[in-house]
Amino acid sequence: MKKIGVLHGKERSFPMAFVERVNSKNIPGVMAEPVRIDKAMQGVSTGYAVIIDRISQDVPFYRTWLKNEALTGTAVINNPFWWSADDKYFNNCLMTKLGVPIPKTAILPSSSLPADTTDESFANLAYPLDWDAIFKYTGFPAYMKPFAGGGWKSVYQLNSIEEFFEKHKETEQLVMLLQEEIKFTEYYRCYCIGRKHVRIMSYEPRNPHHLRYVANFSPSQERLMQMEEIVLKICNYLGYDFNTVELAIRDGVPYAIDFCNPAPDAELTSVGQENFDWVVESAANYAIERALENKEGQDNLTWGEYVKRSSNKMNLV
Repeated sequence: MKKIGVLHGKERSFPMAFVERVNSKNIPGVMAEPVRIDKAMQGVSTGYAVIIDRISQDVPFYRTWLKNEALTGTAVINNPFWWSADDKYFNNCLMTKLGVPIPKTAILPSSSLPADTTDESFANLAYPLDWDAIFKYTGFPAYMKPFAGGGWKSVYQLNSIEEFFEKHKETEQLVMLLQEEIKFTEYYRCYCIGRKHVRIMSYEPRNPHHLRYVANFSPSQERLMQMEEIVLKICNYLGYDFNTVELAIRDGVPYAIDFCNPAPDAELTSVGQENFDWVVESAANYAIERALENKEGQDNLTWGEYVKRSSNKMNLV
């Protein structure tokens, strides 16, 4: 029996609908269930062919448990090793090499010293930083947000240098990004599943959370193809099987704003019925595909083009 598990937290609508949809397809030798962990021993598999990970970003125990599952042959979606190594700043750096338009972005050391460090721990860091050059690069208005965070936590819109210094103090030990604001005319949130299935959704991030998918942009077929190409390039280079990419259109150019979302919002009340149905159906089909392809005891993870090309000592592009 090829078991497909979904590892989740308080989220309910997507995990339960996903399990139900996989099982309703009645694929011989394939079944889905919520993951159950009652013990964890090194090098011992719990028997899942595929696990959809929706929560390990918040639970370190789950992340390291998933690495053992991957080692023993489970196709973990998304790859827990890459997810642990990745961050939003690196994503932006990679896009500069791939030719994907992105906002001008600088990374900032934390306002407060990290635990167990002193001023002497930062002998290689100039103080003060070259703030004039940084502010000239990003300009104002700008956004400041955690380099590895998600869910619009600790995100600030800043309109001046004075406001930056005031708000930066509030971030304490968080490492932050300072990012150029893209004044957009259209905005899209794009689901990508399996690095091949893309759903482009109109999105309005300036609306209250529950109304962000209430937007009526009407992209041309050419624009849709352009955005799909960008989404597929990003997800294939990063190696994410389950991700969302946010694209802001400025002067006819799609800018990738946020594209490191390996456990993106899939709640029915957030994304709406049509988008929810697409995510459930696409995730179910892809999980079944990966389960049927699973080679017991071997590496069944997805590795992105960046890692594969780097390991082969090839040029990035």
